[in-house]
This record gives sequence, structure tokens and C-alpha cells, in this order.
Amino acid sequence: MMGIFSIVTTEILPIGLLTPIGDTFGVSDGTAGLMMTLPGILAAVAAPTVTVATGRVDRRVMLCVLMLVLASADLLAAVAPSYWVMLVSRVLVGLVIGGFWSIAAGLASRLVPEGQVGAATAVIFSAVPLGSVLGVPAGVFLGNLAGWRTAFVAMGMLTLAVFAALVVLLPPLPPRGVTRLSVLRDLLGATRIRVGLFVTFLIVMAHFGTYTYVTPFLEDVTQAGPEFITASLLAYGVAGIVGNFVAGTAARRALRATFIAAAGMLATATLLLPVIGTGKPGAIVLLVVWGLAYGAVPVCSQTWFLTSAPQAQEAASVLFTSSFQATLSLGALAGGAVVDSTSTSAAMTLGGLAAILMMVTVRVFSRALRQLS
Repeated sequence: MMGIFSIVTTEILPIGLLTPIGDTFGVSDGTAGLMMTLPGILAAVAAPTVTVATGRVDRRVMLCVLMLVLASADLLAAVAPSYWVMLVSRVLVGLVIGGFWSIAAGLASRLVPEGQVGAATAVIFSAVPLGSVLGVPAGVFLGNLAGWRTAFVAMGMLTLAVFAALVVLLPPLPPRGVTRLSVLRDLLGATRIRVGLFVTFLIVMAHFGTYTYVTPFLEDVTQAGPEFITASLLAYGVAGIVGNFVAGTAARRALRATFIAAAGMLATATLLLPVIGTGKPGAIVLLVVWGLAYGAVPVCSQTWFLTSAPQAQEAASVLFTSSFQATLSLGALAGGAVVDSTSTSAAMTLGGLAAILMMVTVRVFSRALRQLS
């Protein structure tokens, strides 16, 4: 959980620091959004590549190595003299995301008794909203206090501490059922997997095409200052933690309904932000709704893939990670193009429409999805 927390915080930290980083290197908000696009692209490629190439390596060893790479990426970002060096650090982040997520996301069943796997999975995935509730607000606070580079130094130190904890506390985890490309190819032939890929594409596109640019939106449309933005991201993150644990329980009983509810709340938040998010009260209420919604998304998506391939859980995690991260990068890229050509409000509206399309897709394939619920 702490390893994923470090990864998630490092991955989304530029969202909270987008404007100061862009100002440092003299690039627009849309161009600065490449800091979110590149890791996603690399993660999508790294998920199958790293997992297959290291299929016979102890998973504990792999997790430790990847934490060292992440610490190096954080510290490189902290000293980056130019924007291209910053992007190199983000390439390393993408490599870690793809490898670490694919291995770690399905480890709950190997670390706890069978009856506790569901709760352990929710704990692991709580790292996603925790990155928002603790990581990003803390990074924004440090960035405002001592410069954005300080935030990356802090993340580098935390990641090294996580590395030490993995070395000391995690038991040996020899690979079980080596993941091969043929296994991934077979999974892609399953109807439920293909539907899961499309649904994940729509909801992640909706989120990251909008949330990547939430700081510029709050600055330009809500006319909010750094203190309010930090508080808003904190409220979003707290709501995300609640959404994560509620979904962890609900998705096991009714996956389809839980996923539809999350998409509906996300659509509501993004579509209404340009309307009532012009004022601070409306903006923070909608960000809380948004946090509740997105907190449920990774749990629902991962549950979808794992229940679709119980016989090949690491391979299912690879597909989850690869599809999630590829769409994250596409969402950030598409959102950046919309922001640079029109406005942050237009990006919010388009994201809301993508979330609605996801809900329609789930209903259309409801017969297949009932098998998962």
C-alpha cells in the first residue's frame, strides 16, 4: 500500500503543481500536461513488458528494485534544469507504474488468509485516494512554501523509506504461474475482458481528461488562491478514501451497479463545475462528489479484471494496469488539447459526457456484466 501510495503521489503530483512547474520552464498548461501523459504511455507498455520479462524473478525483489527507480525519478525531477529532463524523470515514473502495479495489485491473496483478501485489496487500493488526500495536498503545501522542487525531494526520501520497509518486512514471493504473452493474448479473447477494457477506457478518460486540469480551473474560473486549492484537493482526497472502502464492499456484491453509480457521480461533478463551480462553495461540494466517485473507480476496475480471470490474476492485473495507464495518458493529452484550444470548462463538459457514455455502455452489456456481479 505504501509503495503504491508513493507511486500515485509522484504520478499525480504535477496536477497540483502544474502552474508553477510550467512557469519555471516557460510552457503552457497543456504542454505541462505531458508530465501526466508520458508516465501513462510508458506504464501501458511497461506493464506487460516488465511483468513478462521478469516472470521468474521473486516479486519482492522486483518491488524493491522498482522503488529504487522511483526514488531516482523523484530526485531527478527535483534537480531538472530543463523541461526535457523533467520529462525523462516522468518516463522513469511510467516504467515503475507499469511494473509495480502489475505485480502488487494482485498480491493480497498471497499476503493474507483467504477470508481477508477483499479487505486487503481495499487497503492496497486505498493508496490511490490517500495519494490525493495526503500526497498531493502535502506536495502543494511544500511547493507553495519552499518551491515545487522541494516536493519531489520529499517524495524521493519517502520512496527510499518504503524501499527499506519492503526489504525488511515483505516475505519472499517467488513467482506463481509465470505470466507469458500467450496468457495475455488468451485473456484478450474473453468477452468480459474486452468489455472491461472499453468501460475502463471511458471512465478513466473522463476522469483524467478533466482532473489533470482542475488546478487551472480553480485558478481561472473559481478565482481561488493556493490555500483554497490545497483545501479542495484535501477534501477531494478524503472523499476518495471513503469512496474506495465503500466500493470495496459494494463491488463484491454488485459490481455493475457500483460502477454505474461512480460514473454517474463523476459525470454530475464535471458537468456542473462550469455552472456552479464558479463559486467556492459549489466547487468544493462538487469536488467532494468527484472524490467519492473516483475513489470507487480503481477498485471496481481491478475487481472486474480479477473476477474475469481468476485463474490468471497477475495477467489480469497486467491488463488492468496497461489499459488504465494508457487511458490516463490519452485523457491528459486530450484534456490538454481542449484546454489550450478552448478552456478548462470545455474539458470538464467533455469529461462528463464520456462518463455518461460509460454508463450507457455498462447498461448495453448488462447481460454479460451480471455474470460479474
